[in-house]
Amino acid sequence: MRHLYDVIIIGGGPGGYTAALYAARAGLDTLVLEKLSAGGQMALTTQIDNYPGFEAGIDGFTLGEKMQQGAERFGAKTEIVEVDGVHLQGPVKTVHTNEGIFEAKTVILAMGAHPRKLGIPDEARLVGHGLHYCAACDGMFYKDKTVVVVGGGNSAAADALLLSRICKKVILVHRRDELRATKIYHQPLMQAENVEFQWNQTVESVIESIVADDGHDGRQGRRFSGGRNHVQITGVRLKNAATGEKQEIVCDGIFVSVGREPETRMIENQVVLDENGYIIADESTKTNLPGVFAVGDIRTKALRQIVTATADGANAAYAVEEYLANK
Repeated sequence: MRHLYDVIIIGGGPGGYTAALYAARAGLDTLVLEKLSAGGQMALTTQIDNYPGFEAGIDGFTLGEKMQQGAERFGAKTEIVEVDGVHLQGPVKTVHTNEGIFEAKTVILAMGAHPRKLGIPDEARLVGHGLHYCAACDGMFYKDKTVVVVGGGNSAAADALLLSRICKKVILVHRRDELRATKIYHQPLMQAENVEFQWNQTVESVIESIVADDGHDGRQGRRFSGGRNHVQITGVRLKNAATGEKQEIVCDGIFVSVGREPETRMIENQVVLDENGYIIADESTKTNLPGVFAVGDIRTKALRQIVTATADGANAAYAVEEYLANK
């Protein structure tokens, strides 16, 4: 039997579940479609110290579950499904999944964006064990340590500057002979005494060691279950893009800042995107399509953090209420 929701939210990250919370509290029939688990990319973060209200920090998986529970407390529903297509034009929006078709009067797009990978061997295995994609999230684990930042754009430059205020030394590795970042970043980076540049270099692989597990990793301040060994990154192998010469650099951690890829492939012919593939939507979260909204990392914005995603979610729920009231 056909069920027409007031709003379907595609993506159960912080933006998606905040939108669900506000929409459900407003009495809207709300459905969240998530392919893995609550939290999205946030669920992969072992320690979040910059989300208000958790003075000792919280891991991303737990925070995602709390956000889901908060939304469901007011009646929001969750379906764990894989979305493989959408039709967003017209008064009824249709979402196709591996578990069937769902319909709604409005849709909030909250699929997020994922970091672009380096493409080095065993990259997935090393994530969270010395290799990271978010300096703002994980930089404090490396206080007074040496880290490598890979990239040369605005994100890499901003990450290097942030880490230079935390770490003993920051080594910026870039495959070209100058930064692609805007000029505003150049002088502060050049003046930072603890920032070193490795030009025309690419990362071929990481150097790692297996550390006997004593139940505690002092470098990252995390506990492991006893009786197992764990990986610890001790450096990187670089290759000069011009000469082919190779070298090894000692470091405690690696931050990859080579861009992000928004999850917009299935809606790119319906919603207007910018040149980088992000949905064009301002603080109202409204897209070019009536009744379709975009929140979190998937939309054009200056800062992509958990707290800005939750703000988007609240704005989107308000915009949905306004849209439905006018209809």
